[in-house]
Amino acid sequence: MHESIWSDLVEVEYSQGYLDVGGIKTRYIRTGTEDLPALIFLHGTSGHAEAYSRNMGAHGQHFDTYSIDMIGHGWTDFPDTTYEIPTYAEHVLRTLDVLGREKAHISGESLGGWVATYLAVHHPDRVDKVVLNTAGGWVANPEVMARIKVISNAAADDPSWETVKTRIEFLMYDKSMVHDDLVECRRRIFNRPGYSDVTRSILCLQEMEIRKRNLITKEQYGSISSPAMVLWTSHDPTATVAQGNEIASMIPGSEFVVMDKCGHWPQWENPDEFNRIHIDFLKS
Repeated sequence: MHESIWSDLVEVEYSQGYLDVGGIKTRYIRTGTEDLPALIFLHGTSGHAEAYSRNMGAHGQHFDTYSIDMIGHGWTDFPDTTYEIPTYAEHVLRTLDVLGREKAHISGESLGGWVATYLAVHHPDRVDKVVLNTAGGWVANPEVMARIKVISNAAADDPSWETVKTRIEFLMYDKSMVHDDLVECRRRIFNRPGYSDVTRSILCLQEMEIRKRNLITKEQYGSISSPAMVLWTSHDPTATVAQGNEIASMIPGSEFVVMDKCGHWPQWENPDEFNRIHIDFLKS
């Protein structure tokens, strides 16, 4: 059976469009209506809004749900800027302004989880509940950082079928979850003129000195006042379950959940379980 992003969305009422966020053309996928609480999904490094295509329908029933391409990613503009965590956070804040939202639930995976953490620490007035899904920001593992740089640069420099597939397979426990449609979706993005150069810019967080100055401190985790859930997986390729639990232990009153037989994209590998856990937390 052919798997497709379209098959994830074919029964879903959704829209795709662009926002002018301070001059940055910002792409989004949206489900739900403006009378519902706002929810923003944030993808990981070199990712894009389709990371949440299997979650948009379920969440749109309860939330005004936006999955955005963060600055420098997907089909959003990639200006010449410093791609460190405050830059991403500022882009998300300005996106909320354009949407007319004072607050939103923020749910981020990997890099997106790092950005969500930063927002919860520095802008608690803009964050309702926060979900940190296999989030970056606490661990600096040189081997993992080097691996991400190698496979990301290889895919961006030569966006062939195999290099892009290898990059996405890194995210999955079950490699068969990487279907042709997902590979081609990202391959088209990596073929954008200038994308090889911006990939090197967004990989600055895989350089130890830059990463260290962006890491979230124990005191900052302890300052988070928004209700928080730390969602980890049994086979995350970037950090162990123990390290995920360590993050949760520093955030007052947070929930810690582990999804079995998933890698770095639990929302994709087991969408039914993810949607249930995620929606229950946001509605509780």
